[in-house]
Amino acid sequence: MHSDKLNEYLNNKKTSLQGGGQDRIKAQHEKGKLTARERIDLLCDDGTFVELDAMTTHHYFDYDMQKKKFFTDG
Repeated sequence: MHSDKLNEYLNNKKTSLQGGGQDRIKAQHEKGKLTARERIDLLCDDGTFVELDAMTTHHYFDYDMQKKKFFTDG
């Protein structure tokens, strides 16, 4: 049971760090933009930034938004 929860947490964390997936990252780059994490990496010294609530999702239900949940979108 504990290993199931740990695996779920680790999978969610991995998904969160992917920032919406490669397609969304590629779309940002094609627009000449960096992702939020890339911008933070440029602004902060290594090891000085601590991300909190990386697995937060939005709580918006208009326009069927409950069907689109991305981590760090809260």
